Amino acid sequence: MSPFPYRLVATDLDGTLLRADESVSARTRDALAAATEAGAAHIVVTGRAVPWTRHILDDLGYEGIAVCGQGAQVYHAGEHRLLTSLTLDRQLAGLALSKIEAEVGPLALAASRDGLEGEVLMGPGYRAHPGPLPYVPYEDPAELWAAPLTKLYLQHPTMTDDELTGAARATVGGLVDVVMAGPGVVEILPLGLSKATGLSLAARRLGVKAAETIAFGDMPNDIPMFGWAAHGVAMGNAHDELRAVADEVTTSNEEDGIAVVLERLLSA
Repeated sequence: MSPFPYRLVATDLDGTLLRADESVSARTRDALAAATEAGAAHIVVTGRAVPWTRHILDDLGYEGIAVCGQGAQVYHAGEHRLLTSLTLDRQLAGLALSKIEAEVGPLALAASRDGLEGEVLMGPGYRAHPGPLPYVPYEDPAELWAAPLTKLYLQHPTMTDDELTGAARATVGGLVDVVMAGPGVVEILPLGLSKATGLSLAARRLGVKAAETIAFGDMPNDIPMFGWAAHGVAMGNAHDELRAVADEVTTSNEEDGIAVVLERLLSA
């Protein structure tokens, strides 16, 4: 057999490594373990902030570095500490938000606070995703800006995610970055921040280069990661924008799409 061709396997979480019930299949766990035995490191690269990611990493027995918060946080799972953390300029974010709302009308908001225990605040009208992830509701808008943030979440009462993302980018593209990270998840981030930013920092710590990396994802926020990695694999359930820039498309997250590719590479 030929040696495994990559030294780093980067995987998104939701819609990619995780199934709809937030579990990781035994087949995918085995394929990742085999890739690790073949000399590759596995790194999680997720839009979720650390507090929403730790329980999944713990369940996987993951003790390495993870990239969280769309690249804002580089987290050492084994040591339970943040190695780097980039926050959103709240004054700039407030200006961007006012410009977007002037263009599209009132938005429902949520936000991730910075830190290992950073809360996710949820404002009136924001539609929370079902599941165990905790939110802290707020009524007073001043609460939103009271402590350092890593990101803002936007929802519009009638616009689709694609429409809202496009309108927001056209309005404030020079002030902040706007990404669609999942169904009902449109985010405002610091300008220039992406999963590629965090992944490149983490890879440098691991002594691995972009040319030695294979990446898996499903949403437009994974596009920069695909641009950085040598090989980008879109899941079968991936958004069309990501499929358009992927080097290949595998089966869906429910059909062990990561394992399908890794098993092929391991047996080549």
